[in-house]
Amino acid sequence: MYRPLPPFLTIKSSSIEGLGLFATEHINKSTVLGISHVSDRWFDNKQIRTPLGGFINHSDTPNCKTFREGRLTSVITLADINEGDEITLKYTMYDPSR
Repeated sequence: MYRPLPPFLTIKSSSIEGLGLFATEHINKSTVLGISHVSDRWFDNKQIRTPLGGFINHSDTPNCKTFREGRLTSVITLADINEGDEITLKYTMYDPSR
């Protein structure tokens, strides 16, 4: 059965910006949270964002990072994350010089 988010994550109001992604239980370092983007040439920005990718807010001190395997971009934790902590990434997918 498809789940848009893993059972240990939820979406709620964020103090960073709008809605964010939060841990509902402890998550260990090096845990793969799931797929955040799928490369697809038919879309303007060549990416389809999943619910996981759509609600992660930016931080200059993130607790997660992305990695790519083929057409899939996934999110992995950089440190242990406690219940209630917001999941964050340092956005690097877009070229700010455009």
